[in-house]
Amino acid sequence: MLIPDLSPLWISLKVSLLATVIAFGVGTSVAYKMYHYRGKARSIVEGFLIAPLILPPTVVGFVLLVLLGKNGVLGQILAQWNLRLVFTWYAAVLAALVVSFPLMYRAALGAFEQIDSLLLDAARCEGASELAVFWYIALPLAMPGILAGTVLTFARALGEFGATLMLAGNIPGQTQTMPMAIYFAVEAGAIEEGWFWTTIVVCISLVGIMVANSWKV
Repeated sequence: MLIPDLSPLWISLKVSLLATVIAFGVGTSVAYKMYHYRGKARSIVEGFLIAPLILPPTVVGFVLLVLLGKNGVLGQILAQWNLRLVFTWYAAVLAALVVSFPLMYRAALGAFEQIDSLLLDAARCEGASELAVFWYIALPLAMPGILAGTVLTFARALGEFGATLMLAGNIPGQTQTMPMAIYFAVEAGAIEEGWFWTTIVVCISLVGIMVANSWKV
């Protein structure tokens, strides 16, 4: 089989890495805030944060499309600045970020919940600021769990299909990721090409897991 155009590989890596970096920063910060938050709205906030994990990706993509389309509230705001997000690779990043974010959030929250709160309280009693407690105590102790969540987030972003197709479309060389290349290859009867992209996705995911495990050693 001739090697197909490799643009889906580079687009997938670009989209997944950027979505993972954003999810890592935002997800870890939000998880630490929720770790301390005990307000009445906690269950509602957590439900909103985790919803993309349980909703069908096409539902998530539809909601994003309605919000960011030319007639959507956010879409009209972007239009005022001559910006368009839908059917661009930025839309693919957003779709991957929204769908994979709950994995990062839950992993980080679980990691923070495993920390002995007495250690954090002791640091505060010694005069450490909340920022210092987070950077020098909570984050290092929670890092193994956060790294595991990062790998899961990357793998989920790499495999995202439904929301990405709804929001970014299947534009070869621009928004066509490997999952979309697999789907449309099979639809066209190009089974060998489908196997080619499937093998790459599986290999990248396995390498990511092995790297994460090596960090824990």
